[in-house]
Amino acid sequence: MAATPAASGTKSALRKARLFYFVWVMFSYCTGGPFGLEDMVTTSGPGMTLIYLLVLPLFWCVPISLVSAELTTAMPVQGGFYRWTRAAFGDFWGFLAGWWNWSASFLLGGAYAVLFTDYLGFYFPEIVGWKHYLLSITVVAVITYINVRGIQAVGKFATALELFILLPVLVLSVIGLAKWRHNPFVPVVPPHQPLFNVFGVGLALGLWLYSGYEQLSTVAEEVENPRRSYPLALAVVVPLSIATYFLPTLASLAALGNWQSWHTRYFSDAAQLIGGPWLGAWMTVAAMITNIALLNATILSSTRMPFAMAEDGYLPAALTRVHARYNTPWIAIIASAVVYGLLAVQTLVQIISIYNWLRIATSVMTVLAAWKLRHKNPLMERPFVIPGGRLGLMYVVAAPAIMSIVAMVGSDHYGRIWGPIALALGPVVYLFLVRGKPRTSQQPPPMPG
Repeated sequence: MAATPAASGTKSALRKARLFYFVWVMFSYCTGGPFGLEDMVTTSGPGMTLIYLLVLPLFWCVPISLVSAELTTAMPVQGGFYRWTRAAFGDFWGFLAGWWNWSASFLLGGAYAVLFTDYLGFYFPEIVGWKHYLLSITVVAVITYINVRGIQAVGKFATALELFILLPVLVLSVIGLAKWRHNPFVPVVPPHQPLFNVFGVGLALGLWLYSGYEQLSTVAEEVENPRRSYPLALAVVVPLSIATYFLPTLASLAALGNWQSWHTRYFSDAAQLIGGPWLGAWMTVAAMITNIALLNATILSSTRMPFAMAEDGYLPAALTRVHARYNTPWIAIIASAVVYGLLAVQTLVQIISIYNWLRIATSVMTVLAAWKLRHKNPLMERPFVIPGGRLGLMYVVAAPAIMSIVAMVGSDHYGRIWGPIALALGPVVYLFLVRGKPRTSQQPPPMPG
């Protein structure tokens, strides 16, 4: 069963995103802006932070991006990595990949709305209590409406947001580098800081920053020529993300040298110290808008997961219904948004350690799917192939796996307790919803070419 009648009858009418807009949607999801890394400077040290920002991509987002490029060109299907995992390892592991990813989006979706409202509270202190919550769920509702209108609306909105966000970041980087007065790599690690903080907490934050490069595979069928567009988008977004994190951090440390003062939202303070109040205010607004951009892209990527899982018979068939005008999975979008709204009372700090366990699990399954499908279906057409032959394949599988083990071992106490619990809920839900029920005839998912 490739789709419900409603879905199959409208897929051809989808208004697809062009490469330019898709790049900004992907960048919005994977990066958004440099905001969120500030605590790494005081936790891991300025030198180690800069090293993390340059080196971690080689062990995390670069191999995952290469895997995503190969599998998207081989299987450009709605649901992306969930269906790759199902094709490689079967129903159980496919369900877990989809469920864990959807669950992870619940943790972040509401948090982005809360962070936006927190920033707005600096300007309007009266936004507290029920007013804070009401504004947060209003933000979720507005972004949900944009997503119901389709990927073109999401892409245009993401492009406008990101251009506004990146302009002050660029100005900060240029002025900061022009005022270089200090060695930004000194000290490499903070004196007397526990190794757990330097190589555990800081590393986990770095992996979170560089996560998500496989996520937009879930909307492959909504992108013009995905076999060409997805690899090209990754080729642009990965280096742009590295630059977005590294350059303003380097420039701020080089100009100010006050690494001990870094804290959450410090880029606004750095912008004010380096460029003046006008740049500080601009950077604060950009940080606030970043949360809107992240929520916009999160709703797009994550809501195609329940849609695809419902198509395959895992979730209620109602989730496959598409909008009569916009041809989007509007029931899946609204169902997800309701959960985001209910959870819009938490902050990112409270849930990032749990989120990392879910994201690491889905990322590792994605790279393992590439390895498995090479052996299971070696003749499958792959317009883009991970370079390096067998060694290249070993690299893209081993590097994320090693980093995942290090991150989980170095996870904080809260994460070590609740992360495994979040993962364990996946098999429980599978047994409750799926076991014994007939699966769709789409087993494994279709392999174009």
